[in-house]
Amino acid sequence: MMHFRLAGAMALALAFASAAKAETIRVAIGTQDTTINCATGGLLIRELKLLDKYLPHDGKYKDVSYDIQWKNFTSGAPVTNEMVAGKLDFGAMADFPGSLNGVAFQKAGRRSLFITPLSGSTKGSGNGIVVPLDSPVQSLADLKGKTISVPFASTAHGMLLRAIKAQGWNPETDANIIAQPPEVAGPALQAGKIEAHADFVPFAELFPWRGFARKIFDGAQADTPTFHGALVDAEYAEKYPEIVVAYLRAALEADGLAAAEPEKISELIAQATGIEAEVNYLFHGPLGLQTRGLTWKPEYREAVQTSIATLKLLKRTDSDLDINQFVTDTYIRAAFVQAGRDYDAELKNYAQLPLTAKDATTGLPITDFSRVAQIWVKGEPLVRHYGSPEAALRALALLEKESKSARAVYAQDRETGIKLLAPLAWFVRTANGELSAFLLKSSAKKWSEDHGGQVVDYAGAREAVTASR
Repeated sequence: MMHFRLAGAMALALAFASAAKAETIRVAIGTQDTTINCATGGLLIRELKLLDKYLPHDGKYKDVSYDIQWKNFTSGAPVTNEMVAGKLDFGAMADFPGSLNGVAFQKAGRRSLFITPLSGSTKGSGNGIVVPLDSPVQSLADLKGKTISVPFASTAHGMLLRAIKAQGWNPETDANIIAQPPEVAGPALQAGKIEAHADFVPFAELFPWRGFARKIFDGAQADTPTFHGALVDAEYAEKYPEIVVAYLRAALEADGLAAAEPEKISELIAQATGIEAEVNYLFHGPLGLQTRGLTWKPEYREAVQTSIATLKLLKRTDSDLDINQFVTDTYIRAAFVQAGRDYDAELKNYAQLPLTAKDATTGLPITDFSRVAQIWVKGEPLVRHYGSPEAALRALALLEKESKSARAVYAQDRETGIKLLAPLAWFVRTANGELSAFLLKSSAKKWSEDHGGQVVDYAGAREAVTASR
């Protein structure tokens, strides 16, 4: 009997010892849900529970349990504050606040690492400038001497300064630039308190979609790369490299799901954020405004370098940040290897999310993407694709005769290839009825002068198509 008691006591002691050795590892992630470019590094991983699939449970992690924490913010600065305070391990944000994250860690005698891009544009699309819907302003040139608000020290602020410089203006005397976050700028635009607002994803499209603003400048016109990505506390990464790779594996899967089912993912983002699915699709559907991807394009490294220089110019920092120590592809390359993907091949791929579709009217494969148009019909789960704006507008007229309506109509800018909300675009109609879409009236006018045709707005394009039937 004594033997069994001793054995039982010993087993209990071993169990307590094992429990004492078991470690609970925190994985605390700061997200920006309404900044939809961060979705594949935060919102989608959280909502689809992807991180659990990849967290390690072997080797030194055999007896580990995980405390996964999610915290949502509306901008990058508070994410950085909590990371520096040791309350977060990962954070998602744009190039400008990401650089400030690196500087803040450096000032605290520590380091953070920029471990991956998530979504962006090597041309700069995503940032933009909007004006009130009834404003006479048609381009940036019309804003000289006007009040333009912008979230200070944001990637949109950097775009605005570069765009003003390209005009040959002095930003301190030729424009009244004031600080406003989007939640303040929206009401200010509606009240006529500002002449224009510059902002990052998704507000330059969201405000026009909601009917009180019009986009007059896209960041691609400044030809300055921009992106959102993910950062990690360097000390955490050195201690738990496998967890960093696991997070990136989850981000890769989220990215793949967004590519495979853009409408479904757009609806999920809408449910979580209130940002309408039609706007999410505008960015992340096929041929969208932004290109998702988790490789460190040279242009994205350049964006970080530019942001550091611009922040010094704005006197937001006086620190130098060694980009070669701050930006790292070590962990994302490891994630690609584990996922069986070729990092170097994807690094060279600059294409927008491809569109593989048939024209909804003719059934023929779409091969020319310069004039693609799309209709998201109310009550339908998938977007319809058309080879041209005139084909889409003819289809829209027929749909309306059937008492159906469109959630959204999209067109591609003929020159830049960026996706547009067709009702807010300008069109050039040639003598044979062909339509080409443009963001700017001035671009449409120049195209008509160079190639022939008449400049019309969306209503004019619809009327022309209906009259030609």
